[in-house]
Formats: sequence, C-alpha cells, structure tokens
Amino acid sequence: MQVGDLPAEAWQLAGQGGGEIDKAALASDESAEMERLKQMLTCEQTLWQSGAELVAGLDEVGRGPIAGPVVTAAVIWRPGCWLAGVDDSKKLSAKKRYALEPLIKQAALAWAVAAVGVWEIDRYNILQATKLAMLRALYKLPLKPQHLLLDALRLADMKLPSAALWQNLREYAQLPQTALIKGDAKSMSIAAASILAKCHRDRMMQIYDEKYPGYNLAQHAGYPTIEHKRAVFALGRSPIHRRSFVLRPIKGE
Repeated sequence: MQVGDLPAEAWQLAGQGGGEIDKAALASDESAEMERLKQMLTCEQTLWQSGAELVAGLDEVGRGPIAGPVVTAAVIWRPGCWLAGVDDSKKLSAKKRYALEPLIKQAALAWAVAAVGVWEIDRYNILQATKLAMLRALYKLPLKPQHLLLDALRLADMKLPSAALWQNLREYAQLPQTALIKGDAKSMSIAAASILAKCHRDRMMQIYDEKYPGYNLAQHAGYPTIEHKRAVFALGRSPIHRRSFVLRPIKGE
C-alpha cells in the first residue's frame, strides 16, 4: 500500500494503439521534421533490421523532487509511424505534451506507465526505486519487448531484494538492453515514454495538491523550489514527502 494512495490506475496503466493517426499529426515527406524523426528512429531501425521487432523505450520523471512518486513509462513504437513533434519532454510545453499524449498512445504498438511511491523510494533509494518502476512498466506492457532502450540507465545491474521483484520482474531486467546518453533526445521510443511519464506524474501531483494543500504541489511538482522548501519548513513534511531526501536550509534565511 502506498502512502497517500491514489486509485490503482494511477500506479499502473497500459494499453495498445490501433495506429490510426490523423494525417495532420504526421510529419510530411521531405520536411525537416521528417528528417529529425528519422534521426530519432536510428536506434530502433537498427534493432528492427537485426530481428528485434518489439523494441521498448523507457524513461522516468521524478527522480529529483523531494515529494511525490517517481513515474516511468515504456513505449513500443510502431515502425513507419512518423508522429510530428515527439521529442524530449523537457523541451516541450505542457500544452504540447498533453496534445501528444493521446496520439502517442494511439501510435504505439504498446505502452505502459508505472509509478513507485515515497515508501519504496525511501526504502530502496531513488535509483533502485526508479528501476523497479521501469520493471513494473515493462511487466504491464501488453506485448513483451525483445530489446530495451534506456536513457543512461541499465536494469541488469539493479540491486533490489527478491521480495521487491514480484511477478517475475527479474527476467525483464535481463532483457537485451542499450543505454543511450541523452536518450530522450536520440530515440523516438524513449522520447515518447518521457512524454507519457511526465503527463502522468503531473496529473498525480495535481491530485496530491488538492489532497495536501499548502505546498502548491501542482505548480512545482514536488521539486525543491524555494517556495516549496518554505512550505515544508512551515508545515512539516506531508505523507508524500521523501524522508530519505535531505532538505537543505534556504540561503540567507
């Protein structure tokens, strides 16, 4: 049971896209956007040509905040789908991310989102909790991937007790995988995963903002802004604040 629990679908969600995308949302042939997308699919194309038809890109959001869950997403991209605008979520406005989210879910062969809450973050540390969330997203995928693309992480070297790895999660950690530095800017499937994870976590933090007023969680999403730190010093930590994260004093105060 997670502290500050939300409905089950907030912690794990998955689906498969039908591939029907409005042509207006696709990049046009010979355009600069088409060339950019082709570059972002270089890793996937290489793997597809080698025989790995189901390639899953994974990314996370929420490793840096002092409150709230870490959320990960896994996306198995559909070959031949040139959805315009897909990029590292940090480069996109909230409006653009939310516009792309349903299109990505429709374009993907399969997608999944999984979150790990503060209890497991504090128990296992943020890096291992992130990897645990990734394994849960992979397990939730309607299709089992043959190769993983990750943003500067590897699941094979994770250090978690067996009790945390329910439902044969360990076998997903041993899947063939490639770690890409700045992968969310180099891989279409990782970028798509970053958008799904970001949108999902932002919605979770909006709910927590109503559940725990006074911290303005919807605005800063749990990151340690000066405003957020002042609220914690004044109100104390809420149930979704991470006890294992050190909250440093505000300079000059």
